Parts: sequence; C-alpha cells; structure tokens
Amino acid sequence: MRKQTLTWLSLFLVMAVTLSACGTAGSVEPAPAESEAGTSSELSGTLSISGAFALYPMMTVWAEEFTKIHPNVQFDVQGGGAGKGMTDTIAGAVDIGMISRSIKEEETAQGIFWVSVTKDAVFPIINAENPVAAQILEKGISQEVFNKIYITGEITTWGEVVGDPSITDKINVFTRSDASGAAEQWAKYAGGEAQEDLLGIGVNGEPAMLDTILKDPLGIGFGNLNSIFDLSGGGLVPGIVIPPIDINENGAADAEEIYTVKEDAFSAVANGTYPSPPSRFENLATLGKPEGLELEFIKWILTDGQQYLEAAGFVPLTPEQQAESLAKLEQ
Repeated sequence: MRKQTLTWLSLFLVMAVTLSACGTAGSVEPAPAESEAGTSSELSGTLSISGAFALYPMMTVWAEEFTKIHPNVQFDVQGGGAGKGMTDTIAGAVDIGMISRSIKEEETAQGIFWVSVTKDAVFPIINAENPVAAQILEKGISQEVFNKIYITGEITTWGEVVGDPSITDKINVFTRSDASGAAEQWAKYAGGEAQEDLLGIGVNGEPAMLDTILKDPLGIGFGNLNSIFDLSGGGLVPGIVIPPIDINENGAADAEEIYTVKEDAFSAVANGTYPSPPSRFENLATLGKPEGLELEFIKWILTDGQQYLEAAGFVPLTPEQQAESLAKLEQ
C-alpha cells in the first residue's frame, strides 16, 4: 500500500513539473522580428525643420516621400527665411535648418555642421506690363546696371536702364526685409557683399516679393527659380518677366540669356551658363554632426531623394557633389 502511494506521488510530481515547464515556455517573449526593411527596428520620431523659403517647397516633397517609406516618422517643416533657419538651428529649436546661402565662419564656430543637397538660382524679375519690357527683352541688363540700381543708386529711372532719357518712369526697387539667402546671393552678384548692401523697399518673404512685383509695373525684384516658374506648366508665373542678364555684355539679349520656360533656366543653372552668384547651392545645417533620424533623412536626401528635385524646379547634385556631401557625413 505504501509502495502504491509512493508511485502515485511520483507520477503527480512528474506531471506538475511538466505542466510548469510548459507554462513557462508559453510566457517567453519571442525574439524581435525584423522589419520589412531588414532592420530590427523601424525609423520613428519627429524632425523639426525651418529656414529658407527657397528650399521650403522641396523639403515638403522630401518629407512626404520619406514618410511613405517610414510611416512612423513625422515632420514639422516651416519657412521663415535662411536667417531664421540658422538662428533656430544654433538655438537648438529645430533639428535641421534650411540655408540658401554659404555658411559663415562664425556659424561653424558655434557648432554648425552643413552639407549641400541641391542647386538653385536667383533671378531678377519685373512686371510684364513694365513700360520698357520689350526693350529690356531685346537688350538685356548688364551686371553694371544692376549694380547702379541696387548698390549705388545711380540709376533711378527705367529710361536710364534702356538708354532712353525720354522715359522718366521711376524704378521701384524691392529687396527682402527678412534674412534671406536669395537677397545675399543677389547682393553679391550686384557688387555688394551682404544683403544689407541692397537698396530698396523691404518685403517679407519670397511669396510677398512675387506678389509685390505682380502688382507694380514699375517694380524690380528677385526670386528663386522654383517660385517664379509655374512648375506644372513650365512657363513663368503669368505677369512676371525675367529681364535677361547680359552675361557677355554685348548689349543684346542672346538666346541663351533669355528664360521664358523652366527647362531653359534649369539647364543654364545646371551647366553653369547662368552665373554664380546668383546661382547657389542649397544647404542643410544641424547643430553638431547629425545622428540617428537626422542622419538617415539627410543621407536619403542625398541619394534616393535626388530623384524628386527636377520636378520641383531644383537642380540635382552631380555624382561628384553627391559623393562629397556623403563623405562629409561619414567623416
């Protein structure tokens, strides 16, 4: 009887141990599964970006396309001008600054790291109803004349621009009131050193500049390639004319100096026919070398993201320029 009792007790203990082991195995967490991208964790988080109006429309495209690949990444993208982008980045208020000008030594001294991501250009603009628009399209405007309009103030009438003293219509000169990469590039082309050297009435932001010229037949201003062309149709925004820059100073607007459709302007910037300045590289800046999500996003912009540039009115980097920016990230 005692032997039978022990046998049943032994069977009970074996069953208890077995059930306990089964229960423990069922509670073990499975190993992390790899994502579809082949990594152990998907990108996630929020990137805050501010800065140049010139780069803003492109950044919204990049953000949208990147989110399609990484749906757990969110973006907060704001314009405000290159100056705001730099100030926000230095202050740590945003992750990435959009800077449509060269980076200054005093900014790198404050910890700013930057890479070029695309090329763009600034163009002079006038109203299509300008009283001497036909003569300007025939003769063009030389760099010296732009200097005397925007820097020295020696030329004040449209008659002086085309060499006809009988025309006394005053030139209404407009510049940017916000810290602007476009204004800095235009100042350098016109013979100044900084945005502050430009004469004219200040308007705040790229959209305001375009609207101001559209409303003023006597006005002259400047705008970025992607804002003065209707990207869907390829022509200039109705009511706007680009006065040809007489690059070779022969007193005539040659065919390669006239831009009425996006493709012509785009090609001139890409092949270097259009002068630099006012063509320029667009840059992204971070406080310190980018890491994590910032780094992955910028690397994507420099590789897969380049395919979206042309449709948005921007010039992609050459393979050499891409390699240079990528190498800088990896140093």
